Amino acid sequence: MSDTAPAAGTPASGLAGVIQRILAALDRIPYWLIALAARVFPAAIFWQSGQTKVSGLHLKPSAIALFANEYQLPIIDPTAAAYLSAFSEHLLPVLLVLGLATRFAAFGLLFMTVVIEIFVYSGAWPTHGAGPRAFSCSSRAVPARFRSTI
Repeated sequence: MSDTAPAAGTPASGLAGVIQRILAALDRIPYWLIALAARVFPAAIFWQSGQTKVSGLHLKPSAIALFANEYQLPIIDPTAAAYLSAFSEHLLPVLLVLGLATRFAAFGLLFMTVVIEIFVYSGAWPTHGAGPRAFSCSSRAVPARFRSTI
């Protein structure tokens, strides 16, 4: 048995070789393209949701009815929630895509998502993702050196 490792330039064979070729191909994607996609795709979802709540510059009565009858959020008035939601779903995605106040915008969209998952569609965890364990597991996925900065 030999204790020598293959040379750094030697391509691996089998599954390891396939994985190396895939990673090399992915490394050729420019970072700016990945960063842009990470901003545009979530922003588009929230923008489209906001568009369903408005007609021109006015809030649709159906949006208020939706908040009053289906969503039934605690603490906040359904009319105020509908206006706040429509405004946020239009402003925050624009900020995110333009790169202005991105942390604020991302936090606002994350907050809206958490409210939806907890108060509106709390029984839909199986269709929306991994479920409550995703929140507990995500903290373990972050390296320890970064946990104090989150």
